[in-house]
Amino acid sequence: MAGFRWVCAVVLAAIWFSGAGDAAQPRDRQAATQPPRPATPGQPTPTPDMRIAAVVNDEIISIFDLVSRIRMVMMSSNIPDTPETRQKIGPQILRGLIDEKLELQEAKKKNVTATDGEIKTALGLIEKQNNMKAGQLNEYLKARGIDRGALVDQLTAGIVWAKLVRRFAAQTTEISDEEIDEALKRAKEHASEPQSRVAEIFLAVDNPAQDEEVRKLAERLTQQMRQGARFSAIAQQFSQSAAAAVGGDIGWVRPDQLPPELGKAIAQLKPGELSAPVRTGGGYYLLLVVERRAGTSGGSEQEAVYDIVQVVFPFPPRASDASRRAAISEAQAVRTAAKDCPSLLKIGKEKAPQLSSEGKLRAASISPEMRNLVNRLSIGEASEPIIQKNGVGVIMVCAKGKSGGGAVTREEAAESLVRRRLDTVARRYLRDLRRNAYVDVRV
Repeated sequence: MAGFRWVCAVVLAAIWFSGAGDAAQPRDRQAATQPPRPATPGQPTPTPDMRIAAVVNDEIISIFDLVSRIRMVMMSSNIPDTPETRQKIGPQILRGLIDEKLELQEAKKKNVTATDGEIKTALGLIEKQNNMKAGQLNEYLKARGIDRGALVDQLTAGIVWAKLVRRFAAQTTEISDEEIDEALKRAKEHASEPQSRVAEIFLAVDNPAQDEEVRKLAERLTQQMRQGARFSAIAQQFSQSAAAAVGGDIGWVRPDQLPPELGKAIAQLKPGELSAPVRTGGGYYLLLVVERRAGTSGGSEQEAVYDIVQVVFPFPPRASDASRRAAISEAQAVRTAAKDCPSLLKIGKEKAPQLSSEGKLRAASISPEMRNLVNRLSIGEASEPIIQKNGVGVIMVCAKGKSGGGAVTREEAAESLVRRRLDTVARRYLRDLRRNAYVDVRV
């Protein structure tokens, strides 16, 4: 991936629907965040609550907007849908809606738009991702009392914000040759150190008065994820990092590539382990170590490199036996249908777009068990379903070759610098919009 295209992945990963929280809850007059009960067949549709939740410059966010988003968050993240949970996470969700409104207003001012085609593509991808037929998403939302406009607004804000930041960064962000040289020097010096594939959730603290509220939110989200809520969905809905669009995944990093407090936290985590909230100058981070690999010598000695395609069908940490069997069955069907790497990747992008990928793997970067499996596979042969902690995967080897020690290339170093710079630009841009806005929160 290059430039800022990875932020646009919000249209690919906006929501993962689950069965959790589908039951309607009785209305609670003390909780403005309580969703209305969906209409019973033959009964009139409940009147949307259009009272004002917040005013953002000259536009309003209604309570109806807020409860639609809350309900959407509950279903996508597998958070239990209870009045207590809604009251606790409601303020942060409202803050996210305010940010989206600011992004949309800024886009309108700068004449940046999301086309009908982009929105249609985004909605179609969500349907494919959740094995829905064309048009079924609208029925799904309606049956659960969620306004379709809530999802369209979220997608639109993600698309135009990515365009805005990309435009702004093009005017202000330039990576010098000296910076790339320094990054390559650091990579060589630390090449022998282990690398971790990390996912992050970032919750900004824009002023000291917010610290307690944000800390409590970070602790609540940590608790929910340890009880089975999806990290990727929580990141998409709550994180203020650009990586939120791809479920918080920031890729492979070494501790020296991160701020000291984050590097220290990651070094102490085991693969699959979630950190406690980590306070930095800008806010709180929640970190997940997805996997870890050994470092390399960094020299010129050649090592085996595999071109592979991988497809993973996820299930939650506490998945039922039926869910696990369904994932295994789906993986087996894909294995049977795929005749070569392009066909496996195509099927994977259709059925599991977030966790389907192609790329190169160095032999030293994978576990001995996986290395033995890859070595046994012939070119173009799909593996048996591989049961992992949070899903079932199928891999196929496209080619086997040699590489000179796995050194970081100049292009990879530049891309890493650009991603980090753009993330900083996006945060500052939104912070400035907040500071210059008139915002009146009424619930």
